[in-house]
Amino acid sequence: MLGGMQDWELRISTLIDHAAREHAGREIVTRWADGNETRTSWAGIRHDALRMVQALRRLGLRPQDRVATLAMNHSCHLVSWFGAIGAGCILHTVNPRLFDEQLDYIVNHAEDRVLIYDAAFQPLVERMRPRWPTIEHYICFDSAECAPSFEDWIGREDGDAQWEEGSERDPAMLCYTSGTTGNPKGVLYEHRSTILHTMAACQPAVLALEPRSVVMPIAPMFHAASWGMPWACAATGAKYVCCANNDPATLLGLMEREGVSHVAGVPTVWLSLIQYCDARGQDLPPIRQALAGGSALPAAIIERLMRSGVRVAHAWGMTETSPIMTIAYEPAVWDARDFDAQVRFKALQGRPQFGAEVRAVDLDDHSRELPRDGKTAGALQVRGPWVIKRYFKAEADAVQAEGQWFDTGDVAVIHPDGTLQLTDRTKDVIKSGGEWISSVDLENAAIGHPAVAEAGCIGVYHPKWDERPLLLVVRKPGMEVSAEELRAYLSDKIAKWWLPDAVEFLDELPHTATGKISKKDLRAMFADYRLEA
Repeated sequence: MLGGMQDWELRISTLIDHAAREHAGREIVTRWADGNETRTSWAGIRHDALRMVQALRRLGLRPQDRVATLAMNHSCHLVSWFGAIGAGCILHTVNPRLFDEQLDYIVNHAEDRVLIYDAAFQPLVERMRPRWPTIEHYICFDSAECAPSFEDWIGREDGDAQWEEGSERDPAMLCYTSGTTGNPKGVLYEHRSTILHTMAACQPAVLALEPRSVVMPIAPMFHAASWGMPWACAATGAKYVCCANNDPATLLGLMEREGVSHVAGVPTVWLSLIQYCDARGQDLPPIRQALAGGSALPAAIIERLMRSGVRVAHAWGMTETSPIMTIAYEPAVWDARDFDAQVRFKALQGRPQFGAEVRAVDLDDHSRELPRDGKTAGALQVRGPWVIKRYFKAEADAVQAEGQWFDTGDVAVIHPDGTLQLTDRTKDVIKSGGEWISSVDLENAAIGHPAVAEAGCIGVYHPKWDERPLLLVVRKPGMEVSAEELRAYLSDKIAKWWLPDAVEFLDELPHTATGKISKKDLRAMFADYRLEA
């Protein structure tokens, strides 16, 4: 016997239909790279997206053809999300910070047919164009000098169109990982997974969005679906504020003028905003919620935000998880904790919301689940309706079975209350004499020294212990610290047997295209490094 409820496919087009119908006049504000500001609304976004549907069909695009964007955060980029997906195509957000070899690979692997890009990336497009044979049409979001402009392209249409119909299981959006090992891998989100992630993200314990919210996602739209913020804002009718650059003065001014309540950004963004305010003796704008992710948020930033009356939402996720899996929402015992304990809790990666499951397994035997004791570190695995099952174009033997756990590549401790604490990456953890050493904990301890600007830790060969830690340090300008001084500083902050056997000083550390320290490059640089027995 079947249930008696209506069949209603969970399609992304229903989000913009709802936003335009129930929150038609709620504003979408854009501060463009040239300083110009424009305003539209959810109704305007829907109308332009339907015009884009017509324009794509006029180009001969078919359902599941790939439409790529190479752009920063602005209202036209938002239109392209709903327009490409509304036409039944697959939206592919391309990260302009990737290296040429990666850009070459992902566009050809995706077989993109259309590229819509910002004029700021014209030099990149000209450089890569001969290497992108699948792209048939180039359109520029904000200029008509080198390609048809987006406004001219959709301006020929009247918006009298219908969204492509289909199954909620149809693919909708394609995001590639940054490819720290091997080529980037494509993550193909579906309509259903996106809608379920959106419903979870809007909860008070996650993003806490409502129609009164004024949201500024500094997280770029090309990074893990902008953390799901565009979808969640459409679902709740929140005001949406975009900025095409991350200059602190511009961001802070926009927050003040538009009454921004919710801001989402990586830790380096929050640090730059706080440093800018401190240098000028001014307060942070009166925002209500700060969402942080991408890497661990330092306790000092959390404390500063909380003392300013800001609710800190420290989240963890990855491209493969749509992306939010856990968030440091306040537990039932929150009000009984003192301020320092609250800060320590917010520094962790949080707890799963409904629909997300996490567990830690033995690093050597993934079939053995580890206890949630807050002490035992293991390989982090996740599962849920918005977690990847297989990578785009993966071979049949790479498809996970239903209900199978996904290996995240992270090392984590899970506390008795279910709170997640990341300690390392599985490929970066150091195994010394059969025991595990967290490179991340070592790095975080070293960064606490006043003369250390940046630190990276890798394992190098040791004739007795197999591996031992090598600490690689960049000093702050004009400051000095020796290897002996650093080891002495660390001696009461980590286990004695974790102390690095050697410290080397570099002018700079290598980074990935997404700004993270490249351990792969560090290991290559020090592949021949030898420690004494």
